[in-house]
Amino acid sequence: MLFPALESLRFYASAATKAGVLASLIALCACSALSQPTATATPSPSASDTPTRIPTATETPLPSFTPTATPSPTATNTPTITPTPLPTLTPSITPQPETSYVFDNWDVIDLPVEIRDGIANQMIAFVSANRQESIANIATAQPFTGVQTVFFASPLSARSRIPVLELESTASLDVFVAKPGNALAYVQTTGDIRADGLYVLDLGTGFSARVLGGEAPLVQRGRYMPPSWSPDGEQLALALATGYDMDIFLYAKDGSGRINITNHGSYDFWPSWSPAGDAIAFVSDRAFCASWNPSDPGFCDALTLPPPAGGSVYRYDIATGRVSIVADLEATEPPYWINENMLALVTGDPFDLRDPQRRIWRADISTGEVVEIRQRGAAANASYLSESWEPGGGAVLVQIAEEANRLVLLSAGSDLIGQDANLNFPRYGLASAWAPDGSRIAIGGTAGHCPYGVRVKDARFRNVATADAPPTMCDPQYSPDGRFIAFSGVIPRTDGRNDIYVASANGFGAGSITADLRGQVKLLGWVGGSS
Repeated sequence: MLFPALESLRFYASAATKAGVLASLIALCACSALSQPTATATPSPSASDTPTRIPTATETPLPSFTPTATPSPTATNTPTITPTPLPTLTPSITPQPETSYVFDNWDVIDLPVEIRDGIANQMIAFVSANRQESIANIATAQPFTGVQTVFFASPLSARSRIPVLELESTASLDVFVAKPGNALAYVQTTGDIRADGLYVLDLGTGFSARVLGGEAPLVQRGRYMPPSWSPDGEQLALALATGYDMDIFLYAKDGSGRINITNHGSYDFWPSWSPAGDAIAFVSDRAFCASWNPSDPGFCDALTLPPPAGGSVYRYDIATGRVSIVADLEATEPPYWINENMLALVTGDPFDLRDPQRRIWRADISTGEVVEIRQRGAAANASYLSESWEPGGGAVLVQIAEEANRLVLLSAGSDLIGQDANLNFPRYGLASAWAPDGSRIAIGGTAGHCPYGVRVKDARFRNVATADAPPTMCDPQYSPDGRFIAFSGVIPRTDGRNDIYVASANGFGAGSITADLRGQVKLLGWVGGSS
């Protein structure tokens, strides 16, 4: 125990010695400082030297002015800082609310075994809302239950219905089903901000999650932006608002992550997957505006320019990430794929009071050719509405709106193949679908404007089936193998309710698969089977 004490004493002695040395140094400096004036006074200059020193003395204050000169460069530098206040001068500099990725409200849904490993046979997807378990009188209106169910059903038997998802929602479910039947996306509205939003459901695992929040998550920058599933159902493409514009994002089917594939300063929206899944077509205003971000040179000012209502059509290559222009037109509606090599485009606005016209085009991806379809002899200002393209791209059924509405079948070269003066649908009241082999076309109404029964024509526009209502025929869709037509129909003389029917490819033998559900139904389309 002695040695540590000695060491301590050595330390303190050493410290004391250092302190003493330091004190001596301070005293020495002080003494030298005090003796300094005496040293300056020691020189024995002659009186004649003193005046010669006076100019030197007058020059010595000059260094004291140098610090005052230093702020002057700072003052000259202040103009370079002026760009920083600019954001406050231009409100368009402030970024708008950005759609965020939430990924919450996880759940695992107990799915029926029939669909867990995929859907081998083609089925019809539909939503049933406000289903009443017991109704004393079917003619009496029933209170809204809020329960909505997504069903998959075989076209061969109504009893084969499979309940896939059941939810409570205050609004009609907005559902998007992947074609293979392995995933779906849906918008749930409950009035609770913690639950409202866009969800994805992986039908292989039953895992579901919310990926976008909000009561209307698909309304971006004031426009409805429906999502697009990849053909294999593995990815969902969405156009979402960023700080200054819109970009296209890809989501995994389980919602576990997202990728911004456009990441451009322009507005990029209306994504549409190609049938093979190797490309995405979209609309962008990048040819007109390189960027809406005020920090970019030559930006488009949101104060003086409205957001774009359309833009040119582009193609994003999945493998390379390369973006190429398809058509240098101002497309005003989402493009859609006729087949792997052809895109259908729309320009014009029939509601524009100055130029109320809608025009249709076909773009060939391989050749770059873009052709407008316009009947010879038709009025120059006619609008071409509710078009439906033959799968090979060789013909299009379209409603021509002039003084009256005409339903015509035109070739890709705008030659008239046929027309039917007996079918007079209201404007935007037509919905038609081609069989996958292009041999048949089913013609019906939409949005409740369905005055006719089952109507089916062949490729030369000759009648195959001309059944009268009831039931009426709305929103017909051919099955992937072309054997069946699914459509919505109403029997006006009974309860006037809407049901889902299935008929043969020729339109015969229509039967309801939802008559016993006692609720409102909405047809979503075909899932599973061959495509």
